[in-house]
Amino acid sequence: MSDEEALALADLGHGELGPLLERAAATRDRAFGKALTFSPKVFLPLTNLCRNRCDYCSFRRSPGDEGAWTMSPSEVEQELDRARASGCVEALFCLGDKPESAFGAYRQTLASMGQESTVEYLHFGGKLGLERGLLPHTNAGVLTREDMVRLKEVNVSLGLMLENVSDRLCQPGMPHHKAPDKRPARRLAMLREAGELRIPFTTGILVGIGETRRERIESLLAIRDLHRAHGHIQEVIVQSFRAHESTPMAEAPGPEDLEMAHAIAMARLILDDDVSVQAPPNLMKPGDVGWLLRAGINDFGGISPVTPDYINPRHPWPHLAGLAAACVAEGFTLGPRLPIYDRYLDEPGFLAEALRAPALEAKARLARGLALVSMSAPQNSSPLAPPSLQKRLPLAAEPS
Repeated sequence: MSDEEALALADLGHGELGPLLERAAATRDRAFGKALTFSPKVFLPLTNLCRNRCDYCSFRRSPGDEGAWTMSPSEVEQELDRARASGCVEALFCLGDKPESAFGAYRQTLASMGQESTVEYLHFGGKLGLERGLLPHTNAGVLTREDMVRLKEVNVSLGLMLENVSDRLCQPGMPHHKAPDKRPARRLAMLREAGELRIPFTTGILVGIGETRRERIESLLAIRDLHRAHGHIQEVIVQSFRAHESTPMAEAPGPEDLEMAHAIAMARLILDDDVSVQAPPNLMKPGDVGWLLRAGINDFGGISPVTPDYINPRHPWPHLAGLAAACVAEGFTLGPRLPIYDRYLDEPGFLAEALRAPALEAKARLARGLALVSMSAPQNSSPLAPPSLQKRLPLAAEPS
């Protein structure tokens, strides 16, 4: 699909979506067949301290705020042990943006744990994960080239949500105005540098934060351009905005289903066939699997049997058995995957040599079905956070 054709589809009426979805689904079937995937993961929110203040975010805190935390090394180890025992293969490290640049108290916390920086703490945590047979994937906000070189030593992939390329969303009164690291140029620069460093990469767009359809499409085109230059984008998340209490956007409506369907279909048609299109199932309503598949997704992202979604804690992961049944009802299978896509295992330069054996061992566990021993049983609606974090999270389930 050319840039011009894609941009022209921004004005498509809801009544004209049918043929677009059919085209996207056919593209997905040609590229991936009827096999859907997810990554069995543990979610490790190393810290929720963040220098940005996005209007929709309920995750970020400043030191001293109610609910602020930085995980201790013992908490990280505890969660990694639970993850391995529960059949996970991915250790997702996700945290706030550049906390040590804004908070002296956090720098003191790092020093008390013997860590020089957040990146060094992430490197330490990555090694702990690898020792347990888990494959680290880190999303730590905007990183420098040097940061990524360091983290590539212990991560099979990295991630950063582009969210949107629109500078308009950074203007006063818009959701990214108080978030310096959400400036599109900074995020695009990191995506480009990750490609130059040959790092398998996850990115995505956020739907429903005040962007236009054209801005979404421009964002997807920018991702495609970067992938065609470097070949490193393994998956693109099309994520639905969900409002959270006590945020400036608490009363903002989420995107309508038809808008999400349009965004997903456009992602599938714009992106090259080797890039997966993902939609997190916990951010959709029960019963949405059918139209998600008809819009063209082939992946559900990470699903955890041991930890909640700390970014959206009121939206629990789906029961795996129920999700699999919904996929079968639509004519699809559902199976686990690694946090690095198979094609990068043998592509020169994309995986640190020291990580090759752990990645192949994890792949063998998936093939033997060992990663699904505990995940095959019905899951709790809201897996428990570490005891020290439980009292700080609003984990009561609400309709997703």
